[in-house]
Amino acid sequence: MEVVVVGSKFSDDDDVGPASAKTLLRATHSDAGIVERSAEGDEHEALVPDEDEVHATFHSARTDKHRSSMMGDEGTAPPIPFSSGLTSAQAAEYLRRYGRNELVEKVKPMWKLFLEQFTAPMPIGIWIAIVVEASLQEWADAVILFILQCINGTVGFLEARKAGNAVAALKATLKPVAQVKRDGVWQTIHAALLVPGDCVTLSSGTAVPADCVVNSGIVHVDQSSLTGESLPVRMGKGMTVRMGSTVARGEVEATVFLTGMQTFYGKTAALLQAGVDELGELQKLLLRVVLVLLGASTVLCGITLLYLLLNGENVTESLGFVVVLMVASIPIAMEVVVTATLALGSRELAAESAIVACLSAIERLSGITVLCSDKTGTLTLNKMVIQNECPTYLPGVTRADVLLHASLATKWKEPPKDALDTMILGVTDFGRCNQFEQIDYTPFDPSLKRTEAVVRDPTGRTYRVAKGAPHVLLELCQNRKRFEAPVENAVLDLAARGVRSLAVARTEPDGQWAIMGILSFLDPPRPDSKATIKKANEYGVVVKMITGDHQLVAVETSKALGLGQADIMQCTLGKLPTIDLSGGHLSVPDTLGRDYAPLVMSKDGFSQALPEHKYVIVEALKQSGAIVGMTGDGVNDAPALKVASVGIAVHGATDAARAAADIILTEPGLGAIVEAIIIARRIFARMHSFLVYRIAATIQLLTFFFIGVLFVHPAAYDPSFPPFWKMPVIALIVITVLNDGTIVSIAYDRVTASKQPESWNLMKLWGMAFTLGSVACASSLVLLHLSLNSVSSGSMFHMLGLPPMTYGSVVTSIYLKVSLSDFLTIFAARTGAAPCYSSRPSIALLAAAFFAVLMSTILSLTWPFDQGAEPVHFKNVIFIWIYCLVWFIIQDACKVGAFRLADRLSKHPVISTFARRYSSFIELSSLSMQPLIDEDSETEIAIQTTS
Repeated sequence: MEVVVVGSKFSDDDDVGPASAKTLLRATHSDAGIVERSAEGDEHEALVPDEDEVHATFHSARTDKHRSSMMGDEGTAPPIPFSSGLTSAQAAEYLRRYGRNELVEKVKPMWKLFLEQFTAPMPIGIWIAIVVEASLQEWADAVILFILQCINGTVGFLEARKAGNAVAALKATLKPVAQVKRDGVWQTIHAALLVPGDCVTLSSGTAVPADCVVNSGIVHVDQSSLTGESLPVRMGKGMTVRMGSTVARGEVEATVFLTGMQTFYGKTAALLQAGVDELGELQKLLLRVVLVLLGASTVLCGITLLYLLLNGENVTESLGFVVVLMVASIPIAMEVVVTATLALGSRELAAESAIVACLSAIERLSGITVLCSDKTGTLTLNKMVIQNECPTYLPGVTRADVLLHASLATKWKEPPKDALDTMILGVTDFGRCNQFEQIDYTPFDPSLKRTEAVVRDPTGRTYRVAKGAPHVLLELCQNRKRFEAPVENAVLDLAARGVRSLAVARTEPDGQWAIMGILSFLDPPRPDSKATIKKANEYGVVVKMITGDHQLVAVETSKALGLGQADIMQCTLGKLPTIDLSGGHLSVPDTLGRDYAPLVMSKDGFSQALPEHKYVIVEALKQSGAIVGMTGDGVNDAPALKVASVGIAVHGATDAARAAADIILTEPGLGAIVEAIIIARRIFARMHSFLVYRIAATIQLLTFFFIGVLFVHPAAYDPSFPPFWKMPVIALIVITVLNDGTIVSIAYDRVTASKQPESWNLMKLWGMAFTLGSVACASSLVLLHLSLNSVSSGSMFHMLGLPPMTYGSVVTSIYLKVSLSDFLTIFAARTGAAPCYSSRPSIALLAAAFFAVLMSTILSLTWPFDQGAEPVHFKNVIFIWIYCLVWFIIQDACKVGAFRLADRLSKHPVISTFARRYSSFIELSSLSMQPLIDEDSETEIAIQTTS
């Protein structure tokens, strides 16, 4: 064993046993770092720090002296011994001693979550109403309002907790893993089980699972999440690689020295609170709806209050009526319904193998117009099948020799890291491989497209081997002309049949590279890919294939998949601009959409694509107005995943790709993506139905009572009636309790996914709500007139043989009518432009509706409260039911007609210009409203690499 400390050297001849080595480590902790390690596994007890040493290391890592190395500068790493692996017993002991490698997340206490349901702006409005009613000594009203507050708060708390549990359950499925050496064998374990002293592999695309020190070799690390620096940092032997960073290039062994909350990332996370999430379109829309409804309610209720006061009505009674009317008009259950719908939707997506990284991604997923899909593993099986055909180019070299050297350019003693390694190691002669020694290894780099190793053969000769893309290995050959023609001919011949090529090369005794041969293999299309692409097209999603494969292979694959006309563009021909993704400040021209979107949209796919090509393709489509979904699995896909409207990390993606994605797939294939899009559209439809319903209900309530109070004078019908029309506060409260309390069931509704991408269209949303609300209001005003006029001998009630109504029964009948039409409106709103009978509602929604209307009917027949209202005769209740159903049919017909008229008008140039300007105005207005959103309004999954 040899331990080297800066300024000193000790060997086995010196008196440095395990105890002395530990003492030396303590003594030199603040002044030096160990820069060599033992290669023997039996020295672990001497090399792994004991409890005091580990705590000393923790302390040292926090000192100012090591701040630079913590952030990846060219500084000395915290002094720890390099490890070549632990035993299972040691790992278990250290896990017990130091705990799991997890970040302790700040979880909001249940009591605080519960209290928040009663302190938001809308609950505060109810508290004000309770105070007003109590001051009037209207104890029944105050108690019922208090019960309403408790019910709404409790339901909101339960739904919020359910959403949080759903997010936690989804997060638990994203278990990060690490390659670790235990008992002398490399194995894959849950990253939370890492302990100080573990020897881990850090390879391209993986997240750094803990604070580690590089044992040997060079690796380039992306530390942008820690430092903000977008350029990868070169890390060498003895340097510290921090949790929270990602390996951009290279592969090294490293020693874990800090885990969990003791890491730099963990300590930083403990000091920070969650930031404000970017507002999704749904959140912006909800904000606009609430503000508009609140503004309209304030204005109309203010006018109503002023009118009542000017006409001599009691101040406190008028104020109580107006306050409760405003409470009934504001969408109290909106946040509960939104939370429940999104949480249920996220679980539905998870059941279809799609995990959402943030709930706002669901609405963007529903609007995807273009899906850029990688080929390998998504459109194909990602199960490479090696072929017998193997052209060779050196004398005496056989197919077995080519396979051997392909294996030597792989880490054959470790588990395969990708499908290509799996294919090669599946046919490897390990007996021959083990006769060689791998001295150095350069892992696959997406930009270089090759792997390389330095090996020593049984005779002691040392040389280099490589495997990779044929054109890449040709570039290595000094005598390129010798191999160029035969290699290119073989590649073209194979590609024309859809067969892929992998070149294998080695260095000759003179040090020059030579192509040994070409391995041929197939990656067959997935059996369901062709049908899935067709299904995506049926739902208005254009699928484009992006692959790094040869042009001819891409063309043959696209033909097999039925991908358009198989019009594939070769990215390396220079038709797309080049963007340097490695720069510190990425500059993207805002003319990409104008200059390149038509070209990109005209193609069915792209071959020989590099990371910068993928980025340009996605950005050009986005600038042209498309909602772009991008799939990927490697570190090279991360930039495109990040810039896409919806980044989708496919099954088996690297940590870098998962961190950049909005959706993470747990099953392979395009089918999971298309199914997720359809589910997202159903979620969107539920949200749209609720918003239309709630706006329409507010329009009916506000306009009906505004017109009723100002323009309807009951005394004109009968002198015994009061001069002004008002509804008892208790009736408004009951409407709010029943209708808002049961509308949560819309989150469970059965809906049909739109065949076209979804987007929030405010003109149509408000137009549809205004149509439904106006018809409901008109029907209420007509019934009010008929009911007040029922005392007349020529009234409709008299002609139908119905008993005349007292003023008290008129009030109750209007309560029943408003309550019935409110809930019937949801059945018109839920089907959009289609008739109400076009889609069958869910059992949950039907049950909630039945309960609400049954309770309203029973109350109207019995009316246990006083306050100027009386029970309604049974015959009149039946008439009101029939009346509401007839008007519901009229309401639904008006909705369908309004949609058709809107579609025609939208094609008119003047109308379409106005619509665009209106939408732009709303968008600009929303920017100033964004800070009013509660920071906790969206539950989000923090996909950490260690928890």
